[in-house]
Order: sequence, then C-alpha cells, then structure tokens
Amino acid sequence: MSTQSQTNVTIGLGFLERVMLSTLTTLPCCVFLFINGTMLFTLRSKLVFCETSRYILLYNLLFSDTIQMSLSQILYLLSSCRIMLTYPVCGLLVMLASLTNEVSPLTLVVMSLERYVAVCYPLRHATIITIRNTAVAIIVVWTFCSLNVLIRVLLLLDFPFSDLDSLQMKELCSSLLMFLTPMSDIYDKAYTCFLFTSAGVAVISSYIGVVIAARSASTDKASASKARNTLLLHLVQLGLTLLSTLHTSIVISLSKTLHRVIIGRIKSFFYVFIYIFPRCLSSLIYGLRDQTIRPVLMYHLCCRLKLSRPGKG
Repeated sequence: MSTQSQTNVTIGLGFLERVMLSTLTTLPCCVFLFINGTMLFTLRSKLVFCETSRYILLYNLLFSDTIQMSLSQILYLLSSCRIMLTYPVCGLLVMLASLTNEVSPLTLVVMSLERYVAVCYPLRHATIITIRNTAVAIIVVWTFCSLNVLIRVLLLLDFPFSDLDSLQMKELCSSLLMFLTPMSDIYDKAYTCFLFTSAGVAVISSYIGVVIAARSASTDKASASKARNTLLLHLVQLGLTLLSTLHTSIVISLSKTLHRVIIGRIKSFFYVFIYIFPRCLSSLIYGLRDQTIRPVLMYHLCCRLKLSRPGKG
C-alpha cells in the first residue's frame, strides 16, 4: 500500500504539474494572440497601411507568426493532455507549423532588404519597392516554403505505412516523429542550415550597408539610425527563430544526462521563450516604435475607448 500511495502521489503531482504548465503557457499565448490579432486588424483599418509595402510585409509576418503560435499551442496542449493522434492528422499539423515557421525568417529578409533600399537608394525606393513587387515577393516566399513542405511529405512516403497495424500513433505528436526516414532528417538539417545561413547573411549585409550609408553626408541621419535599429531587431528575431529550429537538437542532447521530469520543465521553458515570445516581438516592435501604427493600435487595444486627460485643478 505504501508503494501504491507513492505511485498515486507521483501521478497526481504529474497531472497537477501538467495543468499548471499548460495554464502558464496558455495565458501568455492568449495574450500574445490577442495583441497579434489586434495588430492584424489595425493594419487593415486604414488605407495607408494597405498601400505601404513595409506594412504589407509586416502583415504577412504577423499572419504567419499568429498561425504558428496557434498551431504550437494546440500541439502543446495535445501533448499535455496525452492525446494520441493519427499519423495523417499529426503530419498535417506539423507541416502547417513548419510552413509558417519558415515563412517568418524569409519575410524578415525581405523587410530588411526593403529598409536597405529605403536608406541606400531613397530616390529609387518608390520605383523598386512597389505594391506589385511586394506582392510578388510574398508569393515567392510562400511558394518556396510550400515546396519545402511538399518535399518533406514526399520523403515521408518512403516509410512503410502499410506495415503498420493502424495509423494511430503510439507516441505523442511532435516534429520528431515526422522524421521517419534517415533522408528526412538529413534533408531537414541541410535545409535549415541553408535557410538561416542565407537569411543571416542577407540581414547582416543589409545592416552593414545601412551603417555605411549613414556615414554619408547626403543620407538622412534620423532615417538611417531608425533603419539600423530596425535591422538589429530583425537580427534578434532571426536568432530567436533559429533557436526554435535548434530546440529539438538541444532537448535530445540534454535528455542524455538529465531526468525526464527536468527535461519536461526545460521544454516548457523553451516553448514560452523560444516559440511564443518571438512571435509577439513584431507587434511590440512596430506597435510601440512606429508613430503611424501606435495611436491606431492603442485605440483598438483599448476597445475603442478614448482616454481623456483629467482636468486641471
């Protein structure tokens, strides 16, 4: 009976801890989803946002980040509730999460290049960065990422699903279980390395170009300084996104030396600060820094209630 009691206490603590961790991750996720949703609505509330390339790119970034955050939270809650999915359903969720996760860094690259052109070629900015060219860039980003997802699906077809008793998974749904063949794992590492090396080089090159242009006498110092700070923030976002792709490798390495319970807590910590927090950075960065967006965003965040200043005396 002593052993049975200890087992029941352990199970109870495990359940309570799962509930607590699920609550601690769901609350900030809901807050960030509300902020991102309000930001998306704000970017469609005025004509200036719909006709300016950098705001269109920002909308695309926020859209992919919001979808990614929602899918990640769904997968997290499914794992916390110990719900087993079928391979097709798990594959669909993981592939959609992978698609939106890869759209974000490529959109950051396009946004960085747009800032580079705005500072280094201000007279040609209006002819280079047009609404049409911006739409083409967004279509290219989504097409490129969709092709990568298609390749991953084709690689999964090599797995002998017909030999399985059923398509019901015996493990919790995660990106790890979708690398069912060695080729899938090799392709994922090669693609991730290529994607973030290229994106990092593009953003860093844009930053260096803006810094050099800022020293020119003909350059608007205030505009160059603002663009430089924006590119630095993009670089931070790119680094955090890279950490999210390395999350699985880090957890696997730690699992060889740490206890399973500790690994579960570390994964929850990583999830909040690597997956959720970076997805809200764009809203915070542009919502607070951009003088055009800030008043409209605050108006919608306050549920359209105008704050009046208290009278004097």
